[in-house]
Amino acid sequence: MKELYDGKTKTVLLDEENKEVYLLFKDSATGEDGVFDPGSNTVGGSVEGKGKIGLIISKYFFELMEKNGIPTHYLDADIDKGIMKGRQLTVPNLEFVLRYFTAGSMCRRFTLPEGLPFDPPYLEVTLKDDEQGDPLITDRLCQMKGILKPDQYDEGLDILTRVGSVLKEALAEMNLTLIDFKIEIGYDDEGKMYVVDEITPDIWRVKDEAGTIPNQIDCAQLILDKIQ
Repeated sequence: MKELYDGKTKTVLLDEENKEVYLLFKDSATGEDGVFDPGSNTVGGSVEGKGKIGLIISKYFFELMEKNGIPTHYLDADIDKGIMKGRQLTVPNLEFVLRYFTAGSMCRRFTLPEGLPFDPPYLEVTLKDDEQGDPLITDRLCQMKGILKPDQYDEGLDILTRVGSVLKEALAEMNLTLIDFKIEIGYDDEGKMYVVDEITPDIWRVKDEAGTIPNQIDCAQLILDKIQ
């Protein structure tokens, strides 16, 4: 297979003969100085088995999204190999972010205390660029840069909101309160948009019943115990 992209927590591969895309889930975790943090832009360490656990959780939530009418790139998964099979799509370098409460970078950027609620949820789109610090980007700039076509920005925000509703309810059933999350969105040759990449604790923050925000490693274990 041809390697398309080697990211912090996944490697994206292409079967050029069959035109199929595969995501290899790695054991690496984002964070800094050995402290794991899903909001970090650097790799903070590695945990044996993390990749396979992430794939199991992603499979669960992608299938849940599909059941709720939300299109995803997910086609199949080989848990033993840690590989997900997905649709071949155009995936712009964007992250669609939904916040139910203030946390993380938003508090630093705007000098806000942690935990202020948003009603309705606060939506953002950022350019996926570590060197530039993942800056916020507007619909107009996305079109000027040729990243998105007209109406795709708003369609992406609509998908983001729908994902949030399903994810928030599913996590609440596990006694977890969703604080914020980010997703990536791709589109096919006809312009239809899909949720891509992954849906795991690597993309969200949650709060447990004790008010603690577990890191992505601990959260993954909590969820794995619920869904298996």
